[in-house]
Amino acid sequence: MTEPLSLALAQLDPIVGDIAGNAAKIMTAWREAERRGAALLMTSEMALTGYAPDDFILKPRLHKVIREAVDALARQTAMGPAILLGTPWAVGEKLYNAALLLDGGAIVGQTFKRELPNYGPFDEKRLFQAGEMPDPLQWRGHSLGVLLCEDMWVSGVAENIKSKGAEILLVLNGSPFQVGKQQKRYDLARERIRETTLSLVYVNQVGGQDEMVYEGASFAMDAYGQIKVQAKAWEEEIALVTCAVSDGKLMPEQAPLADIPQSEAAIYQALMLGIKDYVFKNGFKSVLIGLSGGVDSALTTMLAVDALGADNVRTVMMPSPYTSKESIEDAAAVATALGCRLDTIPIQEAMAVFDHLLAEQFMGCQPDVTEENIQARLRGTLLMALSNKSGSMVLATGNKSEIAVGYTTLYGDTCGGYAPLKDIYKTEVYKLSRWRNNNKPFGALGGEGTLIPERVLTKAPSAELKPFQKDQDSLPPYATLDDILRCLIEQDMAVAETTMMGHDPAMVRRVYTMLDKAEYKRRQMPPGPKVTRRHLSKDRRYPITNRYCDKWRTQQTD
Repeated sequence: MTEPLSLALAQLDPIVGDIAGNAAKIMTAWREAERRGAALLMTSEMALTGYAPDDFILKPRLHKVIREAVDALARQTAMGPAILLGTPWAVGEKLYNAALLLDGGAIVGQTFKRELPNYGPFDEKRLFQAGEMPDPLQWRGHSLGVLLCEDMWVSGVAENIKSKGAEILLVLNGSPFQVGKQQKRYDLARERIRETTLSLVYVNQVGGQDEMVYEGASFAMDAYGQIKVQAKAWEEEIALVTCAVSDGKLMPEQAPLADIPQSEAAIYQALMLGIKDYVFKNGFKSVLIGLSGGVDSALTTMLAVDALGADNVRTVMMPSPYTSKESIEDAAAVATALGCRLDTIPIQEAMAVFDHLLAEQFMGCQPDVTEENIQARLRGTLLMALSNKSGSMVLATGNKSEIAVGYTTLYGDTCGGYAPLKDIYKTEVYKLSRWRNNNKPFGALGGEGTLIPERVLTKAPSAELKPFQKDQDSLPPYATLDDILRCLIEQDMAVAETTMMGHDPAMVRRVYTMLDKAEYKRRQMPPGPKVTRRHLSKDRRYPITNRYCDKWRTQQTD
């Protein structure tokens, strides 16, 4: 007969490759689970190595290290709660994405991921062997239906495991953040519940890993699809799930439900955590930002201050003869409001040196974008020089709209170790800035109130690389540009389909061409956190050498 079951969900922030450090985190969570009376500690997918490990997981030596770490965990936890551990696991020549059940000092059960995702940012089919249809894990009188991430996203695996006697579904996940994805997880969990009439417990990791950000937000649903336990988002937590027996089924008991941030609040938290983990996990302590007086650099600075603290953020204003008095004032106002250091390094003398050096080579040529790009590259060179001397990481400030159409300068404003706004359209930059002016998110180290002055949010955007320059001289209005880009990027629409959404055909063709031509620039951009469905690096990989657009131009076909 089914007995009550007490689970502890280890929603942790692992570091990829830090086997010893991740094992220590799991041990700390195990002790907390033991203290709170749990019988089983459940980790996220590949918690021992961190997710996603990419090709690092293919190192043969690593498999021995993982096995030794698992054996050590089993020995150390022999007396007390069992552990359902997510880890890569080698069996002979085959490597699996596995869940191992550790109890009494040994591995007493194992199951392997059946459905291997091979889309967007996922590439598991080239790393792992797919498991067979799993059987439930038998443990202490319970029949545990263990699924690994994608196994919950499709029908079949859960139904199979229920048919073999599982009494609850336990799902280990490494599911990255995307706007609206938590509701998708709820919907899929309810589909599996309807198929099996079993309760479902879902644990996800938290933290930033390169361009991926994981929000945690682990949960438990009863056999009717009601959320009974909701862990916090954007922080580590050990969440207790107490399952009582009702009508012969294990049913999670009601617990206080954490509030899960939505919309701008969720995106802002994702960007904060992405910055914090990328900077600290890669051994940096502070960052450098070129603060121009515009909204992109202002939002980047605000995010960095919230993530790292004002003392760890240094800004640099690098005015040229074309920099307006208002931009200088606005940069100073932003730095003052955020409490971070601001240095000023004028670039006029350096511009004159380049004019002199290139005078003979440029003889007979009219000034054009070449001279504009020299200014941007001078600023990039200065920031990288300061980075080398100080050991601080440079944050690039470009947004998704500019990066998509190539409105950036290679080795200029693209310089940096990380680009926080890489997946944020320009219109969203304004929304996030206004949201933060009116809200202080959980964990933010910056102040409250209006941190970005209203003038920064209302003035016409400009690169200020020549007199009277405005972004709209070279680009469509950002509201129009972003809507077209969402059609072309997020929805993969053709030109004709995008035009049918109400856009001018000539404008759509122009944006399409800019998007296509800028692939070589995007390939050289620093990494940045994914928050949308189609991140320009993780989800949209196009060839640089590509004649499809040329064919479209000549034949006027999509």
